[in-house]
Amino acid sequence: MRRNALLNLIFAAITAVCAMGVWMAQAQSAASTLRIGFLASPDDEDYDGALVFKHYVEQKSAGRIAVEIFPSGQFCGNGRECIEGLQTGTLDIHMTTVGGLGLLFGPAQVLDLPYAFADDGIAQCVFDGPLIDQLRDAVLDAGLGMRLMAASNTGGWRNFATRTTPVRHPDDLEGLKIRTTPAPLQQELVRRLGARPTPVTWSELYTALATGVVDGTKNGVQDLVGMRFHEHLKHIALDRHSYMGALWWVSEQRWQMLPEPVRRIVHDGFQQLELVTRALPIRAEVDAYRAFEAAGGTVHELSPEARAAFRARAAGMRTWFAERYDPIWLARLDRAIAACEAGRQADFDAVAGAPNRAPNRDPTPPRD
Repeated sequence: MRRNALLNLIFAAITAVCAMGVWMAQAQSAASTLRIGFLASPDDEDYDGALVFKHYVEQKSAGRIAVEIFPSGQFCGNGRECIEGLQTGTLDIHMTTVGGLGLLFGPAQVLDLPYAFADDGIAQCVFDGPLIDQLRDAVLDAGLGMRLMAASNTGGWRNFATRTTPVRHPDDLEGLKIRTTPAPLQQELVRRLGARPTPVTWSELYTALATGVVDGTKNGVQDLVGMRFHEHLKHIALDRHSYMGALWWVSEQRWQMLPEPVRRIVHDGFQQLELVTRALPIRAEVDAYRAFEAAGGTVHELSPEARAAFRARAAGMRTWFAERYDPIWLARLDRAIAACEAGRQADFDAVAGAPNRAPNRDPTPPRD
């Protein structure tokens, strides 16, 4: 009996070792290399986030998984090509803006509705909440072949930047050709403000600004400076009309091939990426504004009246969205924002309402 028990124990040990060998072989064959491709340059926070992801995944997998990073359009030349790469499995990881996703899944543009978020804290709170989970599920249910892994930021806040015309009021945008992505919501906002939306690809925007094909653009200041657009842009109006959300995706085809332990490492790697790509734009914004002004540009703080005028012109965007997409997304956005604002108020109340404890005025030090 003892001999049989010993044999069974040896057999179980051999089975476990073989299973581990099978897992390692699967991990190496299915996920030996993960390729990240995006359009931003190595000076961008997207690249820093990708580096952190690479370091984490390669370290936690003990070198079984390698991560290759292709910035500046090296793997795919535009957003559509990158998304097609995700869907076919030739590209493993890619970041889209909200507008970029909106071309594929229109309801996602709810995150781009103008003047929806009060500040970074509220925006990030919403991006951490159930609305993003609902967006992930909806994209998967639509069979688009992409799994949302992280919701972060790519450049701070969108403002209107112009070549020659200072913008201090919506009336100043009248007739100007403003670069947008092809996303319908972005184009409609520019129309409502009196300007002419002009879709131009990111890689062609520098030339479009230099030659006057467009009179301005709507981007974050870090992107303007990082891409040297400030060589042709001389004015920024700080209307902060939308938070530049960054949506990081994994190819669903590749995800299904990954063994469960590898999925966990990849998931956790995206949490590290998210931390970096949220923090860096806030800090980089300070230096970017300084660089813009040092190059001869002017940053225009808007008056309360001007801000109210921008919001009034954009007020119809909610109705525009509801008429084209399922209004349930508006309700979800409103609930998410309300919950985040209530949570912030509760945090403040907890701090402000803390009892005022008098300090210990006994100068006698405690005895050992």
